[in-house]
Amino acid sequence: MKQGFSTRELALVAMGTALIAVCSWLSIPMTVPFTMQTFAICFLVGLLGLRLGMWTVLCYLLLAAVGAPVLAGFKGGLGAMLGPTGGYLVGFLFTAAAVGLGVRRFGRRLPALPLCMALGILLCYAFGTAWFLLVYTKNSGPVSLGTALGWCVLPYLLPDAAKIALASMLVRRLHPILLKNGGAP
Repeated sequence: MKQGFSTRELALVAMGTALIAVCSWLSIPMTVPFTMQTFAICFLVGLLGLRLGMWTVLCYLLLAAVGAPVLAGFKGGLGAMLGPTGGYLVGFLFTAAAVGLGVRRFGRRLPALPLCMALGILLCYAFGTAWFLLVYTKNSGPVSLGTALGWCVLPYLLPDAAKIALASMLVRRLHPILLKNGGAP
């Protein structure tokens, strides 16, 4: 197991963290804001692999936790992370793990890459929706699973499918260039 990070790896993690933040700011307000974060996570983990991809997502979440305005709506802090949509933020770790483990196991081939991205986003939906139900019910009263799915999942299925397609295409195009220039595996 590799110990530590090279300067190049640290730079890749920092740039990836910044990309996730910028993609979170591209936001359409809804019950769960529509952002480009899931695109950024699928793309970055697909490109960088499990180790650097997970560190990138973790750095992003740590920045959010300490109050940096890296979340949708330029929010940050534990209050924002523990709100009704905070489960989706934690779900990003599941997305990163699914994509990273898929890349490690199957490489960046089709159809494995987009299927692993889809699995990761489904895990994010599951964790985020469960969290939403717990927090929303506690704060605003009971809501059914069907209603929560209608608010938190159904409107995002087609946009997330498009994000997966775009992320897969970019990973397959850019990974050979990154390898050629001494980048991540």
